[in-house]
Amino acid sequence: MRIVAEMRPDYDTEWVAMKAVASKLGIGTTETLCTWVRPAQIDVGTRSGTTTKEPAELNRLKKENAELKRANEILKAAASFFAAELDRPHARS
Repeated sequence: MRIVAEMRPDYDTEWVAMKAVASKLGIGTTETLCTWVRPAQIDVGTRSGTTTKEPAELNRLKKENAELKRANEILKAAASFFAAELDRPHARS
């Protein structure tokens, strides 16, 4: 990404700069370099989009949410059970 950013002013477009960098570095295609540069630009904030960390954080939060929902259901079942026990008449000894 640094090399593309440094060479960008020398070219009309970023794509042309990436094409030149890919050629100089012996990278097979410009698209390959683009798949590295674009996410890096998003991560540092020079391009808008979803950062590479956001999907992982979203997955973590989804798992945590599912776990909390399961725990909540268990607590509801336990509360219902104990509430029913309190309502039952008990024989005193």
